[in-house]
Amino acid sequence: MKRTDPARPYIRAFYDRNRGAFALALGLYALDQAGTLYLAWLLGAVMDAIAAGRMEPLMQSAWRAAVFIPAMIALELGWHRARAAFLRRALTQYKALAFQKLSEKSISAFTQENTGRYLSVLTNDVNTVEEKYLSQQFDLILQPLTFAATLALLVWYSPLLTGATGLMCLLPFATAALLGPGLARRERAVSDGGEAFVGRLRDLLAGFSVIKSFKAEAQTGQVFARENAALERTKAGRRWWIGLLNTLTSYAGAAMQFGVFFLAAWLAIRGTVTAGTVIVFTLLSNNLVISVRLIPQYRADRKAARGLIEKLAAVTEEHAARRGAPIEPVLRDAIELAGLSFAYEPGKPVLRDISMRLEAGKKYALVGPSGSGKSTLLDLLMGAHDGYAGSLTVDGRQMRAIDPDSLYDLESLIGQSVFLFDDTVRQNITMFRDFPSQAVDSAVARAGLKELLAERGEDYRCGENGSGLSGGERQRVSIARALLRGTPVLLLDEATAALDSQTARDVTAAILDLEGLTRLVVTHRLEAAELARYDEIFVLRGGTLAEQGTFAQLMDRKGYFYSLYTVANGFQGS
Repeated sequence: MKRTDPARPYIRAFYDRNRGAFALALGLYALDQAGTLYLAWLLGAVMDAIAAGRMEPLMQSAWRAAVFIPAMIALELGWHRARAAFLRRALTQYKALAFQKLSEKSISAFTQENTGRYLSVLTNDVNTVEEKYLSQQFDLILQPLTFAATLALLVWYSPLLTGATGLMCLLPFATAALLGPGLARRERAVSDGGEAFVGRLRDLLAGFSVIKSFKAEAQTGQVFARENAALERTKAGRRWWIGLLNTLTSYAGAAMQFGVFFLAAWLAIRGTVTAGTVIVFTLLSNNLVISVRLIPQYRADRKAARGLIEKLAAVTEEHAARRGAPIEPVLRDAIELAGLSFAYEPGKPVLRDISMRLEAGKKYALVGPSGSGKSTLLDLLMGAHDGYAGSLTVDGRQMRAIDPDSLYDLESLIGQSVFLFDDTVRQNITMFRDFPSQAVDSAVARAGLKELLAERGEDYRCGENGSGLSGGERQRVSIARALLRGTPVLLLDEATAALDSQTARDVTAAILDLEGLTRLVVTHRLEAAELARYDEIFVLRGGTLAEQGTFAQLMDRKGYFYSLYTVANGFQGS
């Protein structure tokens, strides 16, 4: 079976609805290159007129130049405009496709990856692809044609001199051919080094407050210095190789051009060619030098840039989302766990033999000490991990066989850590989607955000990751998001932990008052009035299900839950 080229969709994205701009830019550039041949011929005619002492052909050449130069200016400006239009659409579509592929990944896929890789391939690598794949392709297409047309014109002037020029072209060509392939390896090394550097920088900036509070500036500065130095060493290697390639090919070309000029002058003195021919050969041999130097270099550059496109394709396809069967956004019966066990590392289970049933439309609490597996259990319910043992079903369908996208239409998770975009409060609540104002207002009210919006307005910018809001305000925004979506199943992981006691009670009451939703609430607030409202309470201990039942039943048993409740309320009363 023929292997599919992973880079093909991305290369196709460059030209989708963009072929017209590409063809226009290529056509204008071809005319611009043809203009260089005409200019060489025109200067040769001027030199021959001077050598012959004839005024009429000299004036004819002057009039031609007066028309030619403005036309070439207009032509070149048109080429730059068309090229810019092509590059704009090409890069826009290329990055949009990459982000689309990234967005198709499931939560479980994305959590396994280093986001620094995406930052690298969508910033540094894109710049290289623009310069060395897209921009240079015009030269790569036209330089062979320019080379052929130049040779044809030179043959018309002097076949003998053309043959000698062709032999001298071998020197710069051999130089570029020998050094060009090494550039691809160095480009890939720079890409990999940039990925590692961006990943480390992201971590250091995200952990700035931790670094300061633990007074670890010097140590983290050393970490940064190592990554920075490693990247710059790799980039220095690439710069040196580019400098070596350019220097040797340039001087090889200069040697060839001097040789052509010397031979043409010798033939002119012997009367074999005219002075105009010497000028034409001197000028056009530069075209040959450029073609001979650039074609191998650009081919090497293009190969290196294609490697970066293939890298982007591999990154976006890595850990691709599983392709399960879609389900309706309705819970008709129950979500059921039977003998479920899970471990992040082999031999170190986090959850062991968990069995529970979450019936549609009912309210459940999940309690237990820190490290008992509550958050992991919620992650499994959101389809974040496939590697569980036992059974986890939604209306009888195994979780790992369900399409993740349709699962997210059924369930919403409000987690402990809240991420906010550097945008307005409203956009953070709606997640950039359009909702009726009445629905937004209702979610805002139930999440306890009315006072914030009344004070600052819904267009207030939250800052980077919500830096302009308090922890409690950020948590309310995340609650409003979930309430606005209105999925049939709502999972809350300590969602009110950052709120003051009264607001937490109000928000929890609003969530428990919702009709028709299935709710599973991880809570550390062991208050009798609140706990009594749940249809059932599940108690985790060391990754196992220690107890389950209503609040009254658990209190009557005087077991593990009773101990947790007594200790919690004892501390509250002290």
